Amino acid sequence: MLNKVQFEQFSRDGYTVYPNYLSGAMVQSLLEEVAQITDGNTVANHDVDRMEMEPDQSNTGTAVRRLYEPCSYYGTFKDLSEDCRLLDCIEQLVGPDILFHYSKLNMKPASIGSVVEWHQDLSYYPLTNTDSLAILFYLDDSSAENGALRLLPGYHRGRLFRHSSEEFFQGRFTEQIDSEKAEIASGSAGTAIFMHGMTPHASAPNLSSNPRRTLILSYRAADAFPIFCGSMTVKGEKFVRQVRGKTASVARFDRENFPIPTYREESASLYELQAQSRDDEQHP
Repeated sequence: MLNKVQFEQFSRDGYTVYPNYLSGAMVQSLLEEVAQITDGNTVANHDVDRMEMEPDQSNTGTAVRRLYEPCSYYGTFKDLSEDCRLLDCIEQLVGPDILFHYSKLNMKPASIGSVVEWHQDLSYYPLTNTDSLAILFYLDDSSAENGALRLLPGYHRGRLFRHSSEEFFQGRFTEQIDSEKAEIASGSAGTAIFMHGMTPHASAPNLSSNPRRTLILSYRAADAFPIFCGSMTVKGEKFVRQVRGKTASVARFDRENFPIPTYREESASLYELQAQSRDDEQHP
């Protein structure tokens, strides 16, 4: 369970840090499975449905940027996503009826780990209410040097910032923000960060000699129904499953309106969409 300080911080700031949530043995078990999953994959030969490679490599490059849906494809990760201790924490934040939404593992390899620009998760998948959160598990020691998570506290209670330009969704802020107010959520391997789906966040490239692998699990209240945005909604709902409580037959709304992303075309990931947006900006 989250303690009183952590619960109050989440309510106030839109995130809280839970040090040493995962044991050293559990972190090692997850990393061993990651090594087995990624072993032998190259830019030229990898399963595009399950992983994404870092760009700017030769065809024989082996640096993986992201694993898609580890909690749906691999047993150790799925067990973690349904762990009662974790669900107890989530119930404190979104209520007793819980849906698992999606999972991913961002690798951020040493020296080349990709940037993640400022965004709010709910900009990607509008819901009828904002009881949505992600839990980020650091599988390596994480600091400013290797791209630890940066967050803007307190903004989760406000509006969704603009993420579109020329009518199309860019996957990143397209208006100015005061990033000087950002806080860095550093932590040792095993740290968990509980983050509201409306909390603005970003991470810098990993320019250090150490990796920064982060497992991300997303959940939402069962009565937070998706607002249809075409094929990207269908794609985003593919792995949703009930993990606690009862199914919902009535959608709950907590906002009068919510911006809907218009995708120019389907994108494989946040990385791909943000990179395309930067390229369009530089070469209009």
